[in-house]
Amino acid sequence: MGGSLGLALKEKNVCRRVIGLVRRETAVTEARQLGVVDEATTDPAEALGQAEVVIFSTPVRIILRQLADYAPLFKPGAVITDMGSTKQAIVQTMADLPDGLHPLGSHPMCGKEVTGMAAAEADLYRGAPWILTPLARTPPAATALIRELAVAIGSNPRELAADRHDLLVAAISHLPYTMAASLVLAARQVAARDPVVWEVAASGFRDTSRVAASDVTMMLDILQTNQGAVQYMLRLAQNQLARFAEALDTNDEAQLRQMMEEAAHQRQALYE
Repeated sequence: MGGSLGLALKEKNVCRRVIGLVRRETAVTEARQLGVVDEATTDPAEALGQAEVVIFSTPVRIILRQLADYAPLFKPGAVITDMGSTKQAIVQTMADLPDGLHPLGSHPMCGKEVTGMAAAEADLYRGAPWILTPLARTPPAATALIRELAVAIGSNPRELAADRHDLLVAAISHLPYTMAASLVLAARQVAARDPVVWEVAASGFRDTSRVAASDVTMMLDILQTNQGAVQYMLRLAQNQLARFAEALDTNDEAQLRQMMEEAAHQRQALYE
C-alpha cells in the first residue's frame, strides 16, 4: 500500500518530495531502486521531522504504537493520517496527539493479497473509494488536503464516522475474509480424507477463496481491532447459513430458490 501510494504521488507530481520511512537498510535501497520514493531512511526523526504530511501504511496495531512513539518527532503543523483498515482505535489514539498536529483517519478501499514494495502499482488507488474519518479536532483544511491528495491519484474520497466505517467494512471486507478462510479450512477437512478435492477444485473455489491468501498479520490486526463489528457480521452470516441448512433439511425448494434469487439479483445489481 505504501509503495503504491509513493508511486502514484510521484507519477501525478502531487508532492514536492516523497520520503519513505522503512525498517531495514536493505529496504532503503529497494525503495530507491523501485522508484517508490524520492528519499528513504530508517531514522524516524529524519523522516518525520521534515514531513508536512505523514501517512502510516503499516498494520493497524503497529500504527497505534507508532502514533504514540513518534508523537514527539512530528513537525509542528503536520497533517497526520493513515491507511489502516479499521478506524475507531486509530482515531481514538490520534485524539491524544499533541496540540499543533492535525490528525485525520483515512482508509483507501483497495489492496492486494501480495505484499512488499515489489508488488507496488501506481494505479492501485485509481477508482477506489477513499474514506476520511475526521476527528473533532481535525481542521477543515487538513481534511481538504487529504481529500485533494486522494482525488489527485484517482480515488473517490468520502467522509464517514469511524464507527460507521468499521461496521461497513466488516460487512464487505472483514466478513468475506473470515468466510473465505472458513471455506478453505472446511475444504481442507475434506482433503484430509480425500486429497483429490484439490485436484478437482476449479475457478469457483479459486475466486471465492482468493482473499484467504491475504497477509495474516494485517488481517489479524483488522479482526482484533474491529471485534464487535466482525462478530455482529458473523452472526448475520451464521443466520443466513442456518436458513440454507434448514431449507435443505426440510427439502424446501421454494425457500432455497427465493434465497438464491435474492442473492443473485443483489450481486447482479452491484457488478453487472
